[in-house]
Amino acid sequence: MAITPIQLIRQATPEQRRTLLAAALGWALDAFDAMLYALVLALLMHDLGMSKTTAGLLGTLTLLASGLGGVLFGFLADRIGRKRALMASILTYSVCSFASGLATSIAMLAAARFVLGLGMGGEWNTGATLVAETWTTESRAKAIAIVQSSWAIGFAAAALVAGPVARYFGWRAVFFVGILPALLTLWIRRGVPESKMWEEREPLRRPWAADGSLGAADKDITSNASTNFFMIFRAPYLKATIALLLFNFFCLFAWWGLFSWTPPYLSLPVSQGGRGFGVMGTTTLLVVLNLFGMFPGYTSFGWAADHFGRRKAFILYSLAAAFLVPLYAAARSPVVLMFLGTIVAFFGTGLFSGSGIIGSEIFPTSLRARGLGFTYNGARTMSSVAPLVIGRVGQARGLSSAFYLCAAGYLLAALMATQLPETKGKQLG
Repeated sequence: MAITPIQLIRQATPEQRRTLLAAALGWALDAFDAMLYALVLALLMHDLGMSKTTAGLLGTLTLLASGLGGVLFGFLADRIGRKRALMASILTYSVCSFASGLATSIAMLAAARFVLGLGMGGEWNTGATLVAETWTTESRAKAIAIVQSSWAIGFAAAALVAGPVARYFGWRAVFFVGILPALLTLWIRRGVPESKMWEEREPLRRPWAADGSLGAADKDITSNASTNFFMIFRAPYLKATIALLLFNFFCLFAWWGLFSWTPPYLSLPVSQGGRGFGVMGTTTLLVVLNLFGMFPGYTSFGWAADHFGRRKAFILYSLAAAFLVPLYAAARSPVVLMFLGTIVAFFGTGLFSGSGIIGSEIFPTSLRARGLGFTYNGARTMSSVAPLVIGRVGQARGLSSAFYLCAAGYLLAALMATQLPETKGKQLG
């Protein structure tokens, strides 16, 4: 009989529960801060005089930075530990969300969103690595799926906050609320243990010896950092690295192209290519989409990956999304949009749970954070063009037509999934 998420958590050790909670909260609050921009985008476009192309460009800058941040924090997590890197990433995106509310020009807003992206990218692979190295082989896929599902909770919370706050206090106040995730680091510092697997591989964790020079272990780390990183491009990792990178790229292009433009798509007037649902109607649709689409989609993937295998689950979810996106783009009524949007969110976001699962199983401990950082956040760097491309095509042909490019992204992701190794049941080393 399949184990439920509640049973999984009850059976876990206190250490496992704390690491799971830290990674899940960090990822949820990452989504909260990241999606505030999309949720007030219609107001920003009006107040700052931005076109769809310019608005898409700012989204692209954030994603570009998230890719760079993922690689940067991957190195940091391998150097100073998973826990400290996780705290640093959360502080980065929280402070920069607050700074977004202080922006008085497009350039200032762009700078704040770029630095926010660095922290946003770093949180994912540090949290996923911490969980992967703490949970058992039998529970790893389900635990990472639970972490990934917290994105939907953060997105839904952002929608609930952004709607009324923007309505009564303006879009600046929405960004000011984004500083709250910084408080999470206080608990992580005191209550979350470091990965024992990382500690065992790093016997000399202090960066400086008593005489002020680099310790022997750190000299070795420093001198071999570049060599170790490039090992993911050598046998036996090369094919899996490239396949996972491209799979993530096509999925992320489709997701960010679709969901970064869904809030303005729903709220903009019909004359501007939207659906004209207004702030509260859009908020309701987004909350339903997240809680009944994204959240169960994320959590279900871990179970599907354990039942069908990692590769078959990837193919199933990405093909379903590729088929459903054109139907969603053609929909007009709120009921149909809500129904189709929920199913698209289920399959189109659920598959992201698998990236952390299979990535953790492909790479060994010495390369895991960097491997995850490159294949996911490197792909996010490549996919950073998605908001700009969809915005530009939406400016010329309408957002409904632009969304067909997102369907193509999911289809290409399904093709790339066929090249991934099957890692179900693999022991971490």
